[in-house]
Amino acid sequence: MATSDNNRRKFMATTLQSVGLTALGGLLWSGYSDEVKASPLVLRPPGAIREEDFLTACIKCGLCAEACQNRDTNIDKETGKARPGTLIMAKGGDHKLIGTPYFIPTEVPCYMCEDIPCVPVCPSGALDMPSLLNEKEELDINKSRMGLAVVHKESCIAFWGIQCDACYRACPLLDEAITLEYRKNERTGKHAFLLPIVHDDVCTGCGLCEMACVTEKPAIFVLPNEVSKGKAGSHYVKGWEKEDEKRLEDAQSEETTTEISEKSPVDYLNIEELY
Repeated sequence: MATSDNNRRKFMATTLQSVGLTALGGLLWSGYSDEVKASPLVLRPPGAIREEDFLTACIKCGLCAEACQNRDTNIDKETGKARPGTLIMAKGGDHKLIGTPYFIPTEVPCYMCEDIPCVPVCPSGALDMPSLLNEKEELDINKSRMGLAVVHKESCIAFWGIQCDACYRACPLLDEAITLEYRKNERTGKHAFLLPIVHDDVCTGCGLCEMACVTEKPAIFVLPNEVSKGKAGSHYVKGWEKEDEKRLEDAQSEETTTEISEKSPVDYLNIEELY
């Protein structure tokens, strides 16, 4: 009987320990998941879907990083050796979901491979190939929107009046994604500024400009689109765009039970009683 009781106690103790460790592991993983999901400053490969969906869809297989590492353009022509791949697979301590691909432009930017080898190998749809197809249904790296380059004017020496076009020259979409704006230097009256201007509708977020920046800490850097871009809201319209004109027409054609004044908005705003 004593042996049986001891076995029962050991069994119960082992079971409780297992349950406790499982619960603790669940809590730690939950906290870790919340932490990495709360860190939006992560740059993903070309064609990556929205971050929240990406974290669910990515199966952490590493095929994209392997394809990136083994691309032909990754061989240094002078040494004949392979350079580090752009894509890194997150590991413990990276503050990113373990096993998901990302890149750091200041270390290794995206080199804009024409065949985009990292995307077709993705088996889960986390990297959306249709989003990178052009009008000819061909893969087009210029369709990628990995992020958006942002210029910090206060630390960019071009805004000081020092001639620098490092980011402009490094951009693979020369004079399209980044252009140089000529502006007279009122302080000296003799010199001119050549200011880098990033164009949101063309910039792919490759990070080549960030890596090329000559300042101690890059004055131009790539941020994920959700962080770098504002949002005007659907109630604002651009009167010169056809889509917005159509929205206005649809809104005006809707029936309403509200009585509308015959006076124009200008007349209303100039009513003496309002002052």
